[in-house]
Amino acid sequence: MPKKTVYKATIEHIQILDEDGKLDASLAKNTLTDEEVAFLFEQMVIWRHLDEVAFKLQRSGRMGTYPQNKGQEAAALGSGFAAKKGTDFLVPCYRENAALFLHGLAPHMILLHWMGDERGNQIPDNVNCTPISIPIGTQMLHATGIAWAYKIRKEPRCVVTYFGDGATSEGDFHEAMNFASTLEVPCVFFCQNNQWAISVPREVQMASETVAQKALAYGMPGVQVDGNDMFAVFKATRDALDRARKGGGPTFIEAVTYRLADHTTADDAKRYRDVKEVEAWTKKDPIIRHRKFLESKGLWSDKKHAEIEAKAKKIVDEIIKTAEGIEKPSPADIFNYTFAEIPEQLRVQRDTMRTNSLGQDPSQTGLKAQHAHTR
Repeated sequence: MPKKTVYKATIEHIQILDEDGKLDASLAKNTLTDEEVAFLFEQMVIWRHLDEVAFKLQRSGRMGTYPQNKGQEAAALGSGFAAKKGTDFLVPCYRENAALFLHGLAPHMILLHWMGDERGNQIPDNVNCTPISIPIGTQMLHATGIAWAYKIRKEPRCVVTYFGDGATSEGDFHEAMNFASTLEVPCVFFCQNNQWAISVPREVQMASETVAQKALAYGMPGVQVDGNDMFAVFKATRDALDRARKGGGPTFIEAVTYRLADHTTADDAKRYRDVKEVEAWTKKDPIIRHRKFLESKGLWSDKKHAEIEAKAKKIVDEIIKTAEGIEKPSPADIFNYTFAEIPEQLRVQRDTMRTNSLGQDPSQTGLKAQHAHTR
């Protein structure tokens, strides 16, 4: 038989607001209004401040560890703003704080999580998100399941699940993508490609030229956007959600961004990242470009920025006060939140805070010989 081409594809890259704050008006049409950009920019400034204070909390021993979101705020806010609060569901990784706050999660809960307090994972019933996910990639399977439930119930709701470029090398990612595409569930797979899977650069981790093209293997639309451009992120996510809501199935979005800080406070990125690379990406900081845009429209000034920074400090101080001032959990919670009906033996342990297990009494059957031998 003669040879023939059975498949061809291209991956689009979308940028609407460039690094100098210049907007492509034609692409920006029907995306974000000036007022919405100003609002989202304020959110960037506020949550960047929280990020910096959280770093100091860890360094001063007031928090166990923390993964900064610095530099990736536009990706989180642009996508989170496109999703419908109270309707759609967010399934995050751990660099989407701004999106979670936008959808109603109390900011102090994120700090509680990193302080080792499980109450930070008790998501209120009126907030549509899962707790942040530390295992790499596992949350995408949950997102697919939630979206499948929406489809079965015929509810016009969608799921946005977040993950990094490193997660696309995990088996869970491929299983989730396969299920989502074959079942045509209303789910948006949002990859924050921040260039590094901890200390492994993207080009070493994968041979594909883009992360977005991985969607093609699953018959799923894939698009790459400038992840530091809220206009592009918003447009791509909104379009994907509209498609999903109409029964078109899942979409994969690769948001090209960069983590300006270490992987976590337990990491030292200076050991494996070139300082020139960090400097180059610092110039692409989403706060810088969006401020330039707002200033060009006469919507921002040094005075207004100072006012927002003062507001951010006040908000963050209150968040820290709330997180650190919460009443300490009771040891009894270990029992109360595990069992619907507590067995009598465990009830005694809970009430006395003393174990009553067989192993504590060497006179019990099976331990007599050992007890005699030790004497």
